[in-house]
Amino acid sequence: MMTQYAQARRGTITGAMRRVAQRENLPVETIRDEVAAGRLVIPANRLHLAGCQATGTALDPCGIGRAATTKINANIGASPLASDLQHEVRKLCWAVRWGADAVMDLSTGGDLAATRQAILDAATVPIGTVPIYAMIARPDGSVRAIEDLTAAEMLAEIERQARQGVDFMTIHAGILREHLDAAAGRTMGIVSRGGSLLAQWMAHHGRQNPLYELFDDISAIFAEYDVTYSLGDGLRPGCLADASDDAQFAELDVLGELVGRARDAGVQVMVEGPGHVPFDQIEMNMKRQEACCGGAPFYVLGPIVTDAFPGYDHITSCIGATAAAFHGASFLCYVTPAEHLGLPTAEDVKAGCIAYRIAAHAADVARRLPGARDWDDRISRARAAFDWEGVFAEAFDGDTARAVKAATAPAHEDHCTMCGRDWCAVRISRDLAARRRQAPAGDK
Repeated sequence: MMTQYAQARRGTITGAMRRVAQRENLPVETIRDEVAAGRLVIPANRLHLAGCQATGTALDPCGIGRAATTKINANIGASPLASDLQHEVRKLCWAVRWGADAVMDLSTGGDLAATRQAILDAATVPIGTVPIYAMIARPDGSVRAIEDLTAAEMLAEIERQARQGVDFMTIHAGILREHLDAAAGRTMGIVSRGGSLLAQWMAHHGRQNPLYELFDDISAIFAEYDVTYSLGDGLRPGCLADASDDAQFAELDVLGELVGRARDAGVQVMVEGPGHVPFDQIEMNMKRQEACCGGAPFYVLGPIVTDAFPGYDHITSCIGATAAAFHGASFLCYVTPAEHLGLPTAEDVKAGCIAYRIAAHAADVARRLPGARDWDDRISRARAAFDWEGVFAEAFDGDTARAVKAATAPAHEDHCTMCGRDWCAVRISRDLAARRRQAPAGDK
């Protein structure tokens, strides 16, 4: 019972590696070698891979790393004030329908264990969690004092979620007691829920981050179930004023250390990143993470490139996500229009997923991944031929494209209502090309 990483290091090709190679259209040896190098992870708890006995649903493995296409994650989860188990399962299905490669259950309200199990039972994509939430949330909606948590209770909850089949977990082990002073002078302070809870625990006890001290014990649990680390960025910047500061990079240095310790334990590991970052700082942040963390896949939230457009942060962040994926990120955590404002609805999930599918695909085209532009070329040929059915068939959301076209459909299909027939450049170009084909050779 070895992890994907440990088996790859031995030269073994697993069934999950074969499936990832098939999905990526890459040689399976390439996938194996990238996993062995720690540059690609396959979040696949062996229990989730085996399938849910109740539903027969099993994980369809995907690969996260620079050798693969850019992946996106959708966050869902009930809050103490809104949503329920059934609604979260619907949001899971909605997220996958609209292109999410993985989903994180960030529930903080209701019966967290039951919600998590229902999501896992229905999921064919990797499922992630932040286990510290379940350490303090009670089913009645009350919250246990973080200061009362013991090391044994922390490990017990992490193992409980591993036994349920969770594929990757955010562990905020990089925020240390000595970082808190640097974060205190920020405009937004600590915006990570996990980071703020651990800061509160450290301040109360006057001790080091317990997840840092328990890291090797957590690694032993992860190795047993093949859970992938998603090393949390507890000090990610929550506004542009706090981006790329001493606190953020001090934590990043610790995350680099933890990447090495995870690999020594045979555990797959990726690293979470910012946050709110001005556009001109994104490339530097991506390169710094790559150098600091030994090429471990980078999992970024956005980055959000401006703080001035609440309600439109799926757009402000997908601009940053495109740049991040071009410059080094492998995994993009979506942002919805509800970011900073409230719990996302199913429609918010759809909007976030589509925005991030655009970002991921645009970056893959710019990276010139083999075959990445084939989709664009097919739809372009259909547009040039006024093959509207071909356009709708190729479009990511063909139903919406069809509805927009139908709402203003002209009498003829060789133009649209933007220009009309006489002003349609595509029709004029097509007619010119037809005349050139028909003209004698000397007249062309």
